Amino acid sequence: MALPTSVRRRVSAIPSAARGGLALGPLLSVTGILLLMLAAAMLVPMLADLAVGHPDWQVFAASAAATAFFGTALVLANRGSGLEALTTRQIFVLTTLVWTAVSLFSAVPLALSGLGLSLADAVFEAVSGITTTGSTVMIGLDYAPPGVLLWRAILQWLGGIGIIVTGVAILPVLSVGGMQLFRSESSDRSEKVLPRSAQIASAIGGLYVTLTLACVLVYWQLGMDLFDAAIHAMTTVATGGFSSHDASIGYFQSPAIEWAAVVFMAAGGVPFVLYLQAVHGRPYALWTDIQVRWFFAILLGASLLLTIWLVRELDKPVFEALRSAAFTATSIMTGTGYASTDYGQWGTFPIILLFFLKCVGGCTGSTTGGIKIFRFVVLYKVARIQMNRLVQPNGVFIMTFNGRAIAEEAAISVMAFFFLFALTFTAVAGLLAALGLDYLTAMSASVTALANVGPGLGPIIGPAGHFGALPEAAKWVLSAAMLLGRLELFTVLVLFTPLFWRG
Repeated sequence: MALPTSVRRRVSAIPSAARGGLALGPLLSVTGILLLMLAAAMLVPMLADLAVGHPDWQVFAASAAATAFFGTALVLANRGSGLEALTTRQIFVLTTLVWTAVSLFSAVPLALSGLGLSLADAVFEAVSGITTTGSTVMIGLDYAPPGVLLWRAILQWLGGIGIIVTGVAILPVLSVGGMQLFRSESSDRSEKVLPRSAQIASAIGGLYVTLTLACVLVYWQLGMDLFDAAIHAMTTVATGGFSSHDASIGYFQSPAIEWAAVVFMAAGGVPFVLYLQAVHGRPYALWTDIQVRWFFAILLGASLLLTIWLVRELDKPVFEALRSAAFTATSIMTGTGYASTDYGQWGTFPIILLFFLKCVGGCTGSTTGGIKIFRFVVLYKVARIQMNRLVQPNGVFIMTFNGRAIAEEAAISVMAFFFLFALTFTAVAGLLAALGLDYLTAMSASVTALANVGPGLGPIIGPAGHFGALPEAAKWVLSAAMLLGRLELFTVLVLFTPLFWRG
């Protein structure tokens, strides 16, 4: 039955978001702004190629111009779109839209460069960069043009700060996979540190830049040239793992550089909000946070187990074994993916342990990937309370996280995330197996992409291999899986539910 004219006029006067529609104007405007920032970033590798006379400077110039054109068009076409009252549905769409658009435009200079990458290769490399995964299809990095090497590092560096902002400001609002635990907690902490959220974002950005510059200076002083130091500093702090050499950190054959990488990779795995608290007079916050305690406990335990294995089974000297174990465990758990040796040759136990570390990941609010420490903490507390109730059925037990009670809704969200991660991992591994990949390659590639780690396991995609030999279709599947993992699964998959679009 048709509505009366007066009613139709009143409904049309209501903003589309309030009526259940989805206003795209503000979302496209934000996407355009970020594309303009991406275009500006492309000028850096352009200047690097121009300085050495490499013709790829024209590729970066053209890519920057095209990206700026589309960004400007989106901004101008959506002028006046309000950003003050974005709905939850709009934020879901915006988050996925932004990460997808930036990934695709980031692939343009890689596809047009003189490296001869296919479209699937270029998109895979760009997505791997912006999600700080670190898997690569490229070989011959030692002879690659400086612009491409610098662009890969810049993508990971931008992706690192991007996921910090997403984890601190967006995912808690969306209550994705238990992230609502950090909504009230981060706001309370923020009010004690700085008065406004905008100041917090800029302060985190300042800390990120400072940590990167410190890493550059340390690498430079330990023997890297300035170009290598800058590239590895960006990918270390971002826990991304892209290198300018095929042998990764192992190229430098320097124990001091490996220990420095351990320190900065671990620093990237700690919530950056805690650094703010430490700088503003609460240094103990770094040690009282349960995520940080679990993070370092797991990291230390894994490093010691690997050290014992290397000494007993492979007869390595103790200090050499400790260095290799600590470096590899930190690289894998933080999702950096650097390699100093082919750990695929260490034996079955190290492979199983490293597979577990891939899944665990680092802390929420850091640059790391994986399932995240806090979810394992919540799952442990749920299991412990269930066991206590078996002993005392009438007892009252309260779950806490950093001294705060965990709502049942948050606990259910965490368990749902574990289920969805396992289901998605199985689906991706099944698709890869159907495309012709062997069992170990399919399984490790799936968890590597979803956990945003980098190298897989086995001779094809292990630390001594690369993803370039995979079928084109497998690269598209893994590109989608990397974005899924970076956005915590729910953020993307909720868009495919009919209820989301019903208003």
